[in-house]
Order: sequence, then C-alpha cells, then structure tokens
Amino acid sequence: MTYKASLKVQFDTEWTSTHYSSGFDDTVLPEEHYTFQIPAEDLTTYQLFRFFATVARAMGHDDINIMKGACGVAFGEDRSEEDMRKVADEFELTLGEDLREKFEDMQQAEVEWARLKKGPMGTVLTDEELTNLEEGV
Repeated sequence: MTYKASLKVQFDTEWTSTHYSSGFDDTVLPEEHYTFQIPAEDLTTYQLFRFFATVARAMGHDDINIMKGACGVAFGEDRSEEDMRKVADEFELTLGEDLREKFEDMQQAEVEWARLKKGPMGTVLTDEELTNLEEGV
C-alpha cells in the first residue's frame, strides 16, 4: 500500500478602488492568487514551518515577525513550562526567570576560577600551569 499526501494553501487578494477615477495606478495589481503546495507524506515539523514561513512572506510578513510568531507559538502562555524548557535547552536558550540563577552561577564560577589561578600562598600560576589546570591535568 502506498501513502501519498499533499498540503495546499491558497492565498487570494483583491483590491477595490475607492477613487471615482480610473481606480488603480500602474503599480497596483487589482488581484492576485497564490497557491502553495508541497508533498506531505514525509514532511518534518521544520519543513512544515519553513513552508508556512514562505506563505507568510508572500502575504507580506517579514522574517523578523515570522520568527517572533514562531517563538510565540513555542513560548506562549498556553504551553507547559516543562515543554518550553525542553525547547529552550535544545536551542541553548535561557528562560527569563532563569537569568538571575545563571548570572549567580557565572559569578561563582569566576570567583572559583580566580581562586584556582592563584598558586600556593597567593602566587600567580605560570601559563603552563594555567593550561594544565584548564585541561584538568
């Protein structure tokens, strides 16, 4: 048995002139019709979102707003915090409520690194000793 599927999106625009004269100038098309279609039997989620981004661009949306829209879908109030954290971790993002903890961890790491860089009795380690320390030797 063979499985075939396709996804089709149609976008139509029509402009109606509000002028009593000829209506349109030479730069305005009175109507446009777009049909976007892709095979969908093996379509990944990433490919699906790329397809919808193409449709959104044809409708006049710019890339920044399309990206914001995708983030709004991923990090909207209707999403579970657990799912948002999974996505944030996958893309190496930090959620706003985690910034303070991350900053404190970085400060603590810097203090620890400064302590480790000091040799016995506060002497400064050589470059070779620092390299060995960084590499865990």
